[in-house]
Amino acid sequence: MIIRIGYVSHATSLWDASPSKTLTFTRWKNMKKDERNHALHDITRKNLQHTLRALHFNIAHEIRLYRFSSAIVPLATHEEVNWDYITPFRSLYKEIGTLVHRHHIRTSFHPNQFTLFTSDKPHVTENAVNDMTYHYHLLEAMGLLDTANINIHVGGAYGNKQAAVERFHQNLQLLPAPVKQQMTLENDDKTYTTTETLSICEKEGIPMMFDYHHYKANAEPNETLETILPRFFHTWSQSNNRPKIHVSSPKSAHAYRSHADYVDAAFVAPLINALKQYDVSVDMMVEAKQKDKACLQLTKDLASMRGIKRAEGAVLRLS
Repeated sequence: MIIRIGYVSHATSLWDASPSKTLTFTRWKNMKKDERNHALHDITRKNLQHTLRALHFNIAHEIRLYRFSSAIVPLATHEEVNWDYITPFRSLYKEIGTLVHRHHIRTSFHPNQFTLFTSDKPHVTENAVNDMTYHYHLLEAMGLLDTANINIHVGGAYGNKQAAVERFHQNLQLLPAPVKQQMTLENDDKTYTTTETLSICEKEGIPMMFDYHHYKANAEPNETLETILPRFFHTWSQSNNRPKIHVSSPKSAHAYRSHADYVDAAFVAPLINALKQYDVSVDMMVEAKQKDKACLQLTKDLASMRGIKRAEGAVLRLS
């Protein structure tokens, strides 16, 4: 059984390497036309180059799991900007995809919390479709549609969870089928429990992204790993990818839902022990403030436990 561990977007060990440099709409609007184009192209190029720097870092440290920043392209979906963020950067997108394939790195995107399909406001759903399509276009340009996912949460309950879930299924029909095929759906820490999210995934044929910290913060009575994991694994049965799990640990007892700088191995140990019973290889995305450092530290900490050996920089073998 293999566990590959990864991190989110920014390799903090590198100097000035954020792949999420931004340009606000207000700043863009106050620029002249030539300045606007230059700023959009310059920032996007830098973000793509910084993404390449992170990938080379990952290759050097044998990190096989990586989440792209959703903010690679500034103002990509703003209706008043409407610019071609693919054509001028095709060589950079291709270079990213080539590296990913050559070194067997699994990648993903995670749009923000406003990309949801439970709202009763049509413009919110329209924005969600546009945002998902933007992420799809990036993966398409990189040549990564065969392996990458776009992960979102179910959304809000708006005072009536049953009605919101019904809207989710209805609104999701507006999402183009190829884009939906890249989707995963994650349980959250306040509203939709793991079991509720599983039910939605099973109905829609969407793989579930199991967030262990969210599960701990928002578990139903009698909801156990033994009841969840088999159903979770099954949602990935038609996918080319391994089941994927998000891990983090609480910042403190008071701020239980907030992510700590690193992941406490003792916090995730019950999950690791439960996974051993099924002998299913999984991918594990670290969501922690220290990102790449937290990824490598968790790998080291888990490798010190009985029955776990480090196979690569951020890959574990369980026996």
